[in-house]
Amino acid sequence: MVDQENRPTTVEAVSASSGQAHGSAPAEDNDPEWPSPVVGPSRPRLFSVLGPGLVTGASDDDPSGIATYSQVGAQFGYGLSWSLVVTYPLMVAMQMISARLGRTTGHGLAGVLRLYCPSWLLSAMVVLLLVANIVNLGADLGAMADALNLLLPSGRVLYVLLFAAVAISMQLFLQYTRYVAVLKWLTLVLFAYFAALACVRVDWWTLGRQLVWPDWRSTHTAGYWTALVAILGTTISRIYFSGRLPKKWRTCMSIPVGLTW
Repeated sequence: MVDQENRPTTVEAVSASSGQAHGSAPAEDNDPEWPSPVVGPSRPRLFSVLGPGLVTGASDDDPSGIATYSQVGAQFGYGLSWSLVVTYPLMVAMQMISARLGRTTGHGLAGVLRLYCPSWLLSAMVVLLLVANIVNLGADLGAMADALNLLLPSGRVLYVLLFAAVAISMQLFLQYTRYVAVLKWLTLVLFAYFAALACVRVDWWTLGRQLVWPDWRSTHTAGYWTALVAILGTTISRIYFSGRLPKKWRTCMSIPVGLTW
C-alpha cells in the first residue's frame, strides 16, 4: 500500500519525481530563461569586482587629507613632493597587509589581536583607534563644512551638523547593498583630479626635480616639519589598521585573488 503522506499530491511534484527517477533534468533546467549552470551570466563582473578595494581605497582620500594636501601645496609648492616617493610604498604595504589579513583570517586587526595577543594590548589599540577616528571624523566634517562655506557662506557649525546627519542617516536607513552601491558611484568624484590637472599649468621640470631631489633650504621654513608630519599622518592612515574587509569577507572569498588585490 502506498503511503498517503509521502505520495505526490500535485502534477508538478509528480513530474519532478518522475524526471529525477528517469535521470532527466528538473523543470527549471528546461526553462530557457533559467541561467545555465555551465555558461555564466553575460553581465560584466567589473563593477562587482571593484567592491571593497575600490571603496576602501577611495575613502582614504578623505576631506581632511584633501585639506592637508591643499594647504601644504599652497604653502610650499612642490617642496614636499619628495614625500610621495617615501609614503607611497609604505601606504601600499600597509594596505596589502591589512587586506590580506582580512581575507585570510576573516577578521580585522582587532580580531587578530584578540586571538593572539594579551587583552590589555587589544584594549589599548582599540582605545587609540577610537580616539584617532573621532579626531579624524571631526576633521573631515570640518573640512567639508569649510568647502561648502566657500560656495554658500553661512554658519560653519550648521554645515557640520548637516553633513553629520546625512552620513548617519545613510548608515542607519539604507540597506547595506544599497549603501555600498552609493559609495561606489561616489568614487567617480576622483576623476576631478584629472579635470584639475587638465585645467592648471604644471611646471613639470620643477616637479620632477623636487620629486627626486628635495630643496633642503625649505626645511628651515616655519611649519615645514609640521606639514611633513601631517602628510605622513593622512597618507599612511590608521584606518587601514582597523581592517574594514571582514564585513565583505564572504563576498571577497568568491572572487579570485588576482582580481581583487
